[in-house]
Amino acid sequence: MAETLALNVLVIGGGGREHALAWALAKSERVGKVYVAPGNGGTSGGKIENVAIGHSASDFAKLVEFAQTQSVGLVVPGPEQPLVDGISDAFKKVGIPTFGPSARAARIEGSKAFSKDFMKKHGIPTAAYGNFTDYNEACEFVKNATFDVVIKASGLAAGKGVLMPTTKEEALEALKSVMVDREFGDAGSEVVVEELLVGQEISVLAVSDGYTVTSFPAAQDHKRAYDGDAGPNTGGMGAYAPAPVATAELLQKIHKSVLQPSIDGMRRDGFPFVGCLFTGFMLTADGPKVLEYNCRFGDPETEAVLPLLDESCDLAEVFLAAAEGRLDAVPLKFRDGFSATVVVASGGYPGSYAKGRAIAFKPTAADTHVFHAGTACDGSQVVTAGGRVLAVTGVSDTVQGALDRAYAGVATVSFDGAFHRTDIGFRALNQPREGLSYADAGVDIDAGNRLVDLIKPIVKATRRAGTDSDIGGFGGVFDLKATGYKDPVLVSATDGVGTKLKIAHETRVHDTVGVDLVAMQVNDIIVQGAEPLFFLVGLDEDPVDF
Repeated sequence: MAETLALNVLVIGGGGREHALAWALAKSERVGKVYVAPGNGGTSGGKIENVAIGHSASDFAKLVEFAQTQSVGLVVPGPEQPLVDGISDAFKKVGIPTFGPSARAARIEGSKAFSKDFMKKHGIPTAAYGNFTDYNEACEFVKNATFDVVIKASGLAAGKGVLMPTTKEEALEALKSVMVDREFGDAGSEVVVEELLVGQEISVLAVSDGYTVTSFPAAQDHKRAYDGDAGPNTGGMGAYAPAPVATAELLQKIHKSVLQPSIDGMRRDGFPFVGCLFTGFMLTADGPKVLEYNCRFGDPETEAVLPLLDESCDLAEVFLAAAEGRLDAVPLKFRDGFSATVVVASGGYPGSYAKGRAIAFKPTAADTHVFHAGTACDGSQVVTAGGRVLAVTGVSDTVQGALDRAYAGVATVSFDGAFHRTDIGFRALNQPREGLSYADAGVDIDAGNRLVDLIKPIVKATRRAGTDSDIGGFGGVFDLKATGYKDPVLVSATDGVGTKLKIAHETRVHDTVGVDLVAMQVNDIIVQGAEPLFFLVGLDEDPVDF
């Protein structure tokens, strides 16, 4: 049997997302090298090596040449801009498998107007909207809207092109800043004005080969800079997964109503999507609705979901299978438990901030990972080089345990001016139990029904004048006249298992507790000179194999 050649992988980008991807890919036994272009202060060592090449469109030729020279067998682009610019197409032309969509498919993120029209065409639930290139028409739409609105620059705006006005006056001013003043440059040459949706948000990252689509655990992130969701919007200050609000039933609905129709729709429209489709949802009273599509892994969601991969799951094999159109042959598996990611940022972020500040690291505990985002190497010293500097992830059996490990990890890193939110995961910790079922409460309806069926014949044998012998209801009738009594006096008795159960535990004999209880009740009636007429009982049980 021929020996399988080592797989060399090229990850394109230099943030926390790319560090997490490189880390997960390097765990593959099949992978020989993971090159990261350009990488950061944490993406070197072991199998991982930085490559001093950027990822703008002018760098594509250099990246392709490097990949050919180093026998790269899989390319994984991280950021959205090179995907929109056609980096996957550049590698496809020379026959190198790439886990990332074509430029045509990347329009699903590159143009919000395009994505909204796509959703409308394919019946994918989303907010009511209008697309505008004419400023005056957009203003008229806002003035006549019967709902609160969100203003979105249609093009890529580094995650900052969404404005959420609270009044029509603010909405009109937002349109002016985007379309006339060009606050976001050419990204604002077209705008989407859409209905403001209300509810909890979740992010679903899904892998697709253009046909099959399979998802990572749903995540929830924290966009605001400060505790209590205060302060300006950021690229994300933390995340956790799986989000408790994303129940199995909800995720099944999302797959059926959004993910699979989106993948099928793009293929049928002539631009099959290969790569990671990141879909943001608002969980409204009318069900999940799509806020946006992204054509790549999210950040910091990636740092949260990748540590949940099962040890048996080879991410490089998954990505390669997707790039080669055979994703259905390679399962995406996850470990039980939760992960939480806390971002450590530079003071002043998301505004202006200092760079070049030395970062000190201490050892971290097991199931804690420190992913570098905005870092660089100054000689042998790792220094800050961005707003979001580090993403620290903890994994545990519980949300609280994952948060505890993440924050313990945060305590192992330090640099001048560092700050982070202290309330990551507050939604998960305060999540109410919605739609509590009998099973959630520990009640097995089927087992109860089986018990009723088993004892029906026994109950039937107790039938007497004045009552029936049916079982399974929540009330009953006893006709005293039918018994022949005149001016009767009713006597009742009640009892509990009490001491009898303690004796049963001591003697390890439990099958007579019920008999003893009934006998005690009957005795209590008889000593009053009365005749037992009926017995009322409630049956509670631990799981029993009937």
